[in-house]
Amino acid sequence: MDKLLLFINTVMLAMFVENAIFSRALGTSVAFYASRKKESIIGLGLGITYVTVMSSFVTFWFDAWLHDYEYYYVIMPLIYTLIVSVIYTASLLVIWRFLPKLFRSIKKYVHLSVFNAAVLGALFLNTVYHADLLQYIAFGVGISAGFFIAVFFLHIANDRLNSPLIPEAFRGMPIMMVFVGIMSLAFYALTGYNTGAIA
Repeated sequence: MDKLLLFINTVMLAMFVENAIFSRALGTSVAFYASRKKESIIGLGLGITYVTVMSSFVTFWFDAWLHDYEYYYVIMPLIYTLIVSVIYTASLLVIWRFLPKLFRSIKKYVHLSVFNAAVLGALFLNTVYHADLLQYIAFGVGISAGFFIAVFFLHIANDRLNSPLIPEAFRGMPIMMVFVGIMSLAFYALTGYNTGAIA
């Protein structure tokens, strides 16, 4: 029971407090692209979930193995990029060989799902915050779910933010960045802030 509560707690923390888009601005350009169509939201959401969870599982063992190495934090980005690349290549080869129809339908989303800042950011945050395998996997699930929620909010706002009521100079990227900033403030309110007295 304690393990389940820890898993749920870590997922919720990653979804809201460490939200990839609204708290960390990780994968924002991919989120803007995905928010245009519902099909993109689902495809990218599933792809990011798969890659993040699989990568979190693998990086747990590398972190445990190399954590005491003096230059670990220097080589960490390279290790994580290699892990993500191997998972990407192996998964694509398996899908291409055994599920060709699925391969044709996902090939336009898969590179965006894999090679974006949300995936690598989740792996870095895992290394900093968590100690056991369950928390690594839960954080991967939570970051993916938080990314999906953020993209869904952007999709809902997309039509309104690009309406004729918005001045033409602000349409597109500028108004989306303003919207992300406002949503970031709302998500920041979930974390609270330090009200300690100034000495």
